Amino acid sequence: MNTLLGTDVAHAADLLRAGELVAIPTETVYGLAGHGLRQDSLHRIFAVKGRPLTNPLILHFASVEQLPGYVRFDAVPAAAHQLLAAFSPGPLTLLLPREPAVVPDLVTAGLPDVAVRIPAHPLVQELLRQLDFPLAAPSANPFGYISPTRPEHVLGQLGGQIPYVLDGGPCQAGIESTVVGFGPDGEPVVYRPGAISLEMLRAVVPATRLRSAPEKARPAASPGLLPYHYSPHTPLRLFGPGQAALPAFDPATTGALTLREPFPNLPAAQQVVLSPGRGDLAEAAHGLYAALHYLDALDLQQLFAERLPDTGLGMALNERLEKAAARK
Repeated sequence: MNTLLGTDVAHAADLLRAGELVAIPTETVYGLAGHGLRQDSLHRIFAVKGRPLTNPLILHFASVEQLPGYVRFDAVPAAAHQLLAAFSPGPLTLLLPREPAVVPDLVTAGLPDVAVRIPAHPLVQELLRQLDFPLAAPSANPFGYISPTRPEHVLGQLGGQIPYVLDGGPCQAGIESTVVGFGPDGEPVVYRPGAISLEMLRAVVPATRLRSAPEKARPAASPGLLPYHYSPHTPLRLFGPGQAALPAFDPATTGALTLREPFPNLPAAQQVVLSPGRGDLAEAAHGLYAALHYLDALDLQQLFAERLPDTGLGMALNERLEKAAARK
């Protein structure tokens, strides 16, 4: 199959109506989109990615107004409405009670909640408004590997397996959406840190909390909860606060990813500084996956990555780096 790259939204919509898969831009990462209600399209997403069927998918909608009919709105907590009003369209995914007669079990891995998101990217907004069904769209990469934030990342990983990549340029946020579920009392629970920080969520709903250890031990209730993910092929090791000392290394076969200052004794071409001098975490998030793609393509023997300040977006960035380093 010849994978084409372009900006033809109508062509992308025709392919999706026919059950094909299309890579789509969002403000977070590129998604591998298919018809969210067709079993054949959903199975194709899992097959192309090599994604376990036990890992739920996110359904993407054009607006909050489209959610009734797919979500049991009578059972949606008040805090969910507050978060939707504050952060949608945007990089927020909510786990809400699904309409089981409408949303396939394959989307939710048979669980009672469905992950829903309203992306803000103008091209995908235009696309969703041309369709009369939601799109299931995990990241457009083989399961477990680095998420794509540019169309060339998609072509490099899935080229030849899908017919079309809708080119929206580089993704603005650069890391995945924040996934929020709800506890028994309706309080928000962050299942996956992401482009909306915990501090931002608490500014709207102060009771928002991170998942506790017992909750983490349960089967995956949302996307992004498996122990490794976002990983380069090259072995990755973290350094910095709370990490073990780095071993001796050969500068000729080592690459590095740092926040604000270059890694000592490495050639400049073998490292990426995410926010030189500034240490800006939003800038770091925007460039994180592109940097990992770049370093992975150098064919080195090992990569070192600096653990970032664990505040604001740093919490989500560290979560991505820890999962990337967990791959053996």
